[in-house]
Amino acid sequence: MRWLPFAYVAFVLVLEATLQQEWAVSFFLIALPPIAAYAFGPVAVAAFTVFAILLEGFLAGVSYHLWETHHVTADIATAVVGILSTALAAHRTRQERSLVHANSVAEALMRALLRPVPHQVGHVLAASLYRPSEAGTMVGGDLFDIRATRGGERAIIGDVRGKGLQAVHTVAALLGSFREAAYEAHDLPSVAARLERRLAAEARETQDEELFATAVLIEYDSLSHRVTVTNHGHVEPVLISCGEVRVLSGPPALPLGLGGLAETGAPAVWHHRFTRGDILLLVTDGLVEARDTDGDFYPLVNRLRHRFADRPAPGPADVINFLNSDLPRHTRNLHDDVAMLAIAPHGAVRPAQ
Repeated sequence: MRWLPFAYVAFVLVLEATLQQEWAVSFFLIALPPIAAYAFGPVAVAAFTVFAILLEGFLAGVSYHLWETHHVTADIATAVVGILSTALAAHRTRQERSLVHANSVAEALMRALLRPVPHQVGHVLAASLYRPSEAGTMVGGDLFDIRATRGGERAIIGDVRGKGLQAVHTVAALLGSFREAAYEAHDLPSVAARLERRLAAEARETQDEELFATAVLIEYDSLSHRVTVTNHGHVEPVLISCGEVRVLSGPPALPLGLGGLAETGAPAVWHHRFTRGDILLLVTDGLVEARDTDGDFYPLVNRLRHRFADRPAPGPADVINFLNSDLPRHTRNLHDDVAMLAIAPHGAVRPAQ
């Protein structure tokens, strides 16, 4: 938008050169200061105001109307509008700085909360990624974690409704609750119930009746070589197994925070075989809803098939690194945060070529 004031001046000069002399084209320069206030700071807007008054005087002087009442009135009006525009630019600049500061704090807190997971967690290999949006929007509420417990390796990935510091606060509350419940709860539905209660308490504290979070909870049992999944309205997990890539679907459950609307008590869980060489990928909607220039969503499954189908079993880091490098080829700007978590049963896994 910084080009707009200069384009407007050029427009006025073209009008001055093409219209008849009785047209007081210089009056259009009264609008120059507020136009400049959209893109420049107060000092620059004040300079544009002085320039507009001088240019008005020059154009009026060329036609020998410099001291006529209506031209003097236009100069005074330009000065008044310029003062107001300068104040507006100062206010806008303060607001922008405040927004940038708040978003920077939220992003720093989110990065502190979503630290990369260890390479090995219990009986699984793991890799993760958190990538904030690039479109100037406020940081979102993505979350993930994985813990090795007596009940198996338990992991979560989710997305809290809302953005900014409030979303980060809710993420911190949910992660804290998960890290306790993962060790204490006897099964996955019990973990989900703890998160449901914590989110309900958070909604009461913030007086936000619409607070909820989508999430996928998983539990890996290394003895039975299976993974237990409960999906609370989140993006479905993707399994890479034996050179095949497919979505793992199962009975859905309501998002966390909306469990009170369910007709049954405990959320539905389902199981799937998960053996050495398999990769389970969990992502947030910021990845699958990333759009290209044609408005098409990121084709996650197709891209994974193109890269890993009919090839040696990849490791979790191979999958995360591929998506991190492939996503910018699809979209120039991320309009939402992206979080990914990939796990594989611990064993000798040969990196993809």
